Amino acid sequence: MTIAYRELFYPGRGGIRLYARDYAGSADRPTVLCLPGLTRNSADFEDLAAHLAPRFRVLAPDLRGRGRSARDADWHNYQPAMYLADVLALLDGESIPRAVIIGTSLGGILGLMLTLTARQRIAGLVLNDVGPEIDPRGAARIRDYVGRSAPVSSWQEATAQLRSIYGPGWPDLSADRWEALARRTYRALPSGNPELDYDPKIGEALRQAPADATDLWPLWKALGSVPTLAIRGALSDILSAQTLARMKQEKPDLSVLEVSNRGHVPLLDEPEVLCSIDRFLAPLS
Repeated sequence: MTIAYRELFYPGRGGIRLYARDYAGSADRPTVLCLPGLTRNSADFEDLAAHLAPRFRVLAPDLRGRGRSARDADWHNYQPAMYLADVLALLDGESIPRAVIIGTSLGGILGLMLTLTARQRIAGLVLNDVGPEIDPRGAARIRDYVGRSAPVSSWQEATAQLRSIYGPGWPDLSADRWEALARRTYRALPSGNPELDYDPKIGEALRQAPADATDLWPLWKALGSVPTLAIRGALSDILSAQTLARMKQEKPDLSVLEVSNRGHVPLLDEPEVLCSIDRFLAPLS
């Protein structure tokens, strides 16, 4: 199910033109800020936004180089410090003092970083299949494919390509669901052919990042009492069961949900995920 949203354009760091979907909701509750994964965009949160609005205002930005946000002329800017500045520009531009962050993969890492650099702005944090330590298996898989996918000439080919990348993590999806996800992942060129909806130079930035940049345990320790929900796909090769157990050990008030038949990442439309997010948001309202 999809619902109406306002299209919001705003300037990011350096004046780059950025885009976000703004789903209307109650002004008496915290805004929910949904941050997507490395090559993903605001469309990934369509189902979740439909579930949460109009109880909550939901903002879902496209990070620079993704979706309807402009591609950066300097690919070195595809890095977390720049994304954080862009996110804060969005919150400041919309006069949002505090928000609940729901972050998928990279979006969750940005949420963790924000709790350290702008903790007073964070009312709560939901981490979708990511934590302070990245499983090397998944990290290698992602580094290998980002920005290197072959061109496709039809939506059928786009769907097949998407399935070849994400199939192990979403083993029970119908053909119609795969096609719908392809429409979120690719955009149509003037010729009508699909093209992945992100700047392939993001892959270059990722592969040049230092390997130890994913050690975020110091940030986890700094979370303190920030309300946090960790969602893990039971088949994940990014957030291991061992890492999740350590997260719970070091933060006993952590809420945890493991989603069956999901790898990296849960789609945030699963009934148990929606119920868990509702429970998490209730005391923050």
